[in-house]
Amino acid sequence: MTAELRGKSVLITGADRGIGKSVALAFAKAGARVAAHGLVERDEAQRMLAELQAAGSPESRYFGGDLRDVDQIDALMAQMFAWGHLDILVNNAGIQHTAPIAAITTGVWNDILAVNLSAAFHTMRHALPRMAEAHFGRVINIASVHGLVASVSKAPYVAAKFGLVGLSKVAALEYAHIGSAGSGGVTINCICPGWVDTALLAPQIAERRQELGVSAAAAIDAMLAEKQPSHRLSSPSEIARLAVWLCAPDAHNITGTAIPIDGGWTAQ
Repeated sequence: MTAELRGKSVLITGADRGIGKSVALAFAKAGARVAAHGLVERDEAQRMLAELQAAGSPESRYFGGDLRDVDQIDALMAQMFAWGHLDILVNNAGIQHTAPIAAITTGVWNDILAVNLSAAFHTMRHALPRMAEAHFGRVINIASVHGLVASVSKAPYVAAKFGLVGLSKVAALEYAHIGSAGSGGVTINCICPGWVDTALLAPQIAERRQELGVSAAAAIDAMLAEKQPSHRLSSPSEIARLAVWLCAPDAHNITGTAIPIDGGWTAQ
């Protein structure tokens, strides 16, 4: 796998934390050039680039940009292409807010749809034509179990993730004929994690602690018991290893999928 990604370039949105950072480090370890997008200050960005290079990336670059703003996405992609070719795009950036539908403001709705769904469309519309010209490309959209099933108080998040799965299927159909087994083709897939041990869980853990009057560990156990039959959190590195594997030439016929890593959540 390492040799297969040497010479490849990957852009990961939301690469400064959680799943995105693990994905960036996994691609660095596999020898890819890594373009890491995020919203951190310069010093933190420099530390991240040092980590990527220490992990094995021959070259890495940090790119900022607010993914709610189409002009900033356009600028991000232009900067990416000026830096070099793009073989792999990982749309990972995401935000969440839990509240009943009646309590969700227009601003929250618009922001979640913009970051979790529209941003992926805009990066893909730039990247896919170039991938088609090269007869190789991989788009990996980090969706969610909530792109496959719903939960209460997550209307904008669920709507965005369902939309991301649908968008990915359409793109997969449009580009399925490009390339060959030898070139690797152009594939578009979603990874759909269930509960993952990241900071994104913190607000929900806090809410469950308050509701039940229990410790953080007990709150996590209660959340897992309710949804995830394995009763185990996934780690970000597990998501990252699947993302890297989907970039192998052998994965040329895996496209249009939404792969759950959810401990059986969606099997129920």
